[in-house]
Amino acid sequence: MSEYLFIIPLFIAIAAGWFLGRWQATGKKPAQQSLQQEYFQGLDYLLSENTDKAIESFIRALEINSSTIPAHIALAKLFRKKGDVEQAIQIHQSLLARSDLSRHDFLRIQMALARDYFAVGLLDRAENLLLEIKAQRPGPDIHQKVMSLLIRLYEKEQEWQQALDLANQLMKSELQGIEVELSHYCCELAEGLIQQQRYRHATEKLRMSLTYDKSAVRASLLLADIAMKQQDWKAAIKEFKRVVSQDPVFLSETIKRLKQCYREINQLPEFERLMKQWLIKTPSTTIMLAVADCIFERDGAYPAGAFITDQLKHRPSIKGFNQLIDLYIAHASKGANESLMVLRGLTGQLQLSKPVYNCQRCGFSGKSLHWQCPSCQSWGTVKPIQGLEGE
Repeated sequence: MSEYLFIIPLFIAIAAGWFLGRWQATGKKPAQQSLQQEYFQGLDYLLSENTDKAIESFIRALEINSSTIPAHIALAKLFRKKGDVEQAIQIHQSLLARSDLSRHDFLRIQMALARDYFAVGLLDRAENLLLEIKAQRPGPDIHQKVMSLLIRLYEKEQEWQQALDLANQLMKSELQGIEVELSHYCCELAEGLIQQQRYRHATEKLRMSLTYDKSAVRASLLLADIAMKQQDWKAAIKEFKRVVSQDPVFLSETIKRLKQCYREINQLPEFERLMKQWLIKTPSTTIMLAVADCIFERDGAYPAGAFITDQLKHRPSIKGFNQLIDLYIAHASKGANESLMVLRGLTGQLQLSKPVYNCQRCGFSGKSLHWQCPSCQSWGTVKPIQGLEGE
């Protein structure tokens, strides 16, 4: 009888434990469902680019379960995107203090913190953290992200050679997407060497630039400048001609210097023939005016004016119209001259008020050619404006 009395409480305890477990499980299930709902709702807002509502959803998700690492990471990324980098840094630093992180999560969070430091301008901290991650030998995915961010960091510090040295450690497949940037780093170094009159070393850097990006117009223009400084006119002509196959939009940047090269070797008729070929293949106002100038030097003002008039019918431009007025002012009667001078003053102001270059990516415009856009920081996206107000 005493044995039965001992077994009965044991069965009661087991039953109570079973019912308690069932109750806890059912009690946690709605909370888990709520967590998932908030998390996926946050992702939905994120995809819809509704940053504010996405932040609210991720904060509610963390209120339900503060140990959820993906919600922390997503929230920090949103704070950084909004410009509240200090909040992002705090979240990432608090995550790194946890002892239950896997190695993969630890590296991911370190990488995110390095991006925070980079975004806020703490470049030394970002560099030290990235080098620390690199020393831990992460997987290929994180390693490539570390190297890419380090290269961008050295670019920001204008440490062009360090960026190139780092790129040399990457495989060719890992360079995809940053070839244009690397090409311009070589050009930046070359420009410094040209100022020091170290032309041989500058040429080496520019040849390297073309290995990264065959369409690097900047490298060809700099090589032509070096050749002109050394009075190697034929080599300069060859480099200027390379621009045709790289990006014909930039031919307008070559015309003045190209004419000087042909003049130096007494081959101006060849220059005129080349300009006429280019005008057919890649028409622009600067090339058209170069042909008109050749006609003027050979035949006089009226044939040159007739040529410009005919060209403007097919390709009107403010710059071409102004050149035509200048020709008529120089050879018109006194009465007509005064009227033309008034008109030329108005059209001249119009031309001066218009930008000459614009960025193909962000729309930034200005009167100077920037190889790196001052607005969006993209390399090689600023080009001469085409059309009525440009080329």
